[in-house]
Amino acid sequence: MPKLTPLTMDTPWIRIEATEADWQAEDPLVLSHMLENLLVIRQFEERILDLSKAGCVHGPAHSSIGQEGGAVGTMSVLNSGDKINATHRAHHQFLAKFLDHVAPKGRDARSASFTPEMDDVVYRSMAEIMGLAPGYCGGRGGSMHMRWDEAGVLGTNAIVGGNPPQAAGYAMAEKFKKTGNIAVTFFGDGATAQGSVYEAMNMAALYDLPIVFFIENNLYGVSTHVRETTREVRLSARGLGLAIPSVEVDGQNTMSVRKAMQWAREQINAKGGPVVVEAKTYRFFHQHGPMKGSAFGYREKDEEQNWVERDPLKLFPDMLVKLGIIDKATLGKMQARVKASVDAASGRLTETEPGSNLLRVRPTLWPNPKEADVGIRGDLSELKGKRFLEVKDIDPKAAREIKFIEAIPMAQLHAMERDPSVIVLGEDVHRLKGGTVGATKGILEAFPDRLIGTPICENGFSGLALGAAVNGMRPVVEFMYADFVLVAADQLFNQISKMRHMFGGVHKTPVIVRVRVAGGHGYGSQHSMDPSGLFALYPGWRVVAPTTPFDYIGLFNSAVQCDDPVVFIECQTLYQTLGLIPDGDLDFCVPFGKARIARPGTACTIVTCANMVPISVEAAEKSGIDAEVIDLRTLDPLNLDWATIEASVKKTNRLIVVEQTSRGPSLGARIVQEAQEKLFDWLDHEILRVSGAQAAPVVSKVLEKAALAGLDDVVAGLHALIGRAAA
Repeated sequence: MPKLTPLTMDTPWIRIEATEADWQAEDPLVLSHMLENLLVIRQFEERILDLSKAGCVHGPAHSSIGQEGGAVGTMSVLNSGDKINATHRAHHQFLAKFLDHVAPKGRDARSASFTPEMDDVVYRSMAEIMGLAPGYCGGRGGSMHMRWDEAGVLGTNAIVGGNPPQAAGYAMAEKFKKTGNIAVTFFGDGATAQGSVYEAMNMAALYDLPIVFFIENNLYGVSTHVRETTREVRLSARGLGLAIPSVEVDGQNTMSVRKAMQWAREQINAKGGPVVVEAKTYRFFHQHGPMKGSAFGYREKDEEQNWVERDPLKLFPDMLVKLGIIDKATLGKMQARVKASVDAASGRLTETEPGSNLLRVRPTLWPNPKEADVGIRGDLSELKGKRFLEVKDIDPKAAREIKFIEAIPMAQLHAMERDPSVIVLGEDVHRLKGGTVGATKGILEAFPDRLIGTPICENGFSGLALGAAVNGMRPVVEFMYADFVLVAADQLFNQISKMRHMFGGVHKTPVIVRVRVAGGHGYGSQHSMDPSGLFALYPGWRVVAPTTPFDYIGLFNSAVQCDDPVVFIECQTLYQTLGLIPDGDLDFCVPFGKARIARPGTACTIVTCANMVPISVEAAEKSGIDAEVIDLRTLDPLNLDWATIEASVKKTNRLIVVEQTSRGPSLGARIVQEAQEKLFDWLDHEILRVSGAQAAPVVSKVLEKAALAGLDDVVAGLHALIGRAAA
């Protein structure tokens, strides 16, 4: 029989309950303001449900009725500089944070009227949920996406589990800036089954980030009970395996939540973060809309009634009456003031439809449909006045030759020297004297605190980078292989790509992602993709593919000063190629959206990028066909250099698009389609496309070569194009 020794841990795991002494010790002004916030949220939510029933809310309205206590208790411990995010059910959280931000200090909510700023919070929040122009995001966010940076709300999120990694990034930025502020991320019981939440917790613990992971355990993810999704239903236990102090608290008891958050903040201040807080709470209605869960058969009416009896809107004012802080008359006056503010907001946003008693949105408040695409990304005004160069502009006598791979760490290191907000993160970037391929060589010695080796958690560290970016940093994220971007698809495409547009088109998202494209080097099907076509599907991304060391440095300088997300397609085949850069000058930029002529010609036009540029030049020489080769450099469809392509096609009247990658996920098909629309009048023949095979390349050398387009394929394409012309 083996000896069994119980293991213990030093990480605190506690339940916090407020005592009557805690209530008595609180400032009556604080308690009165907390009560007012509870009243505003409840009245606001009930009005939203009424507006939804009237058809004035487009899409779901995820009410927080029943869960207000956790939000108000939490925000009472935060300040405007503390950052929060939340999930799709977040009306209570952003309203409490917004109202705390604008309410005058020392105001007595028992007697004071609403200030214009407080009324404006109610009005603009309601307008946003209704999808109207006066909303905080211009109506683009609706019920699930709310952001107001000045108040510390950096974005609510409709992807379950999508927000915690970003909040970890907020906390990392606060730690770098030494502000003393913390981050709080709110998510439900359902999100605790998401890997992204675990990844965020692990990184927060690893890096000692000042963040609270606030779990609103309302027992149901839509209609599935928490006991059907996990064996350990005490969700505060999620942090223990990562050595995160964890708290369980009654989410219906607003004062208990306040005490739990005070304890969490004390822990962070004394020992560094993070902390997990699990609030046991309950949503009184279904996932969205005005019906109860029992109407759908997944909850019992007795269960619902038991929770209603513990309504925060009953418990909190009852205690204040008991303590003599308010009386029934004062409560009634507070409720009347709240109702007046909510009535005024809805009255400004709606009207009675002429000729009927039906309520409708005031037509003048809808956003302008012509601006549907405005704000997908910025206008690059931040690059105005920068010094742009081309390699032909430099004096060869004042230049030196370097390898492409040397340009990558050179550009990053110089950016970090210029700008203390630039950080570099990724797997193994801090080891092996420059990461797995030398792309971070020299950075560890110069900036050890800003070179961050991450766990293997692509989705997690991509989200962390996004959070850091929206909170003032400029992160550079390395993906060891391009295929791994699919592991991070939520953060890269649901989050980073859409961030600026869905929150109103005005917020910066300065993330750089570097991806290594390793096709042709025997790494197999899961390490060899070219993700250019994938990133091009999401127009928030700027996509660049440098071919020379000069272009890499210049494009990186543009990217690291750009306020939009930029992905670098780094082709491993080019790493050992040589090129000139100015000797002693690394501050030049190469513009986005400007192609270069790699080889002038008159017979036909080759549009290509990355390692297929030198191959296309060689193919033109080998075939004897005087092809003009255009190196796109910028690949995203919104910024493709159609002027250069058009000028070439007007001269040659023939076009061939050349890529190395597999045919299915390639970008070439889109370029061909748009070229057909734009250049039809100057084309004498159909556009041809050279690409790889249908299958992804495999490890076998001969099969990999067959799967990827090469020199012979480009030569054959040129002969086919010119041969058809001759016929």
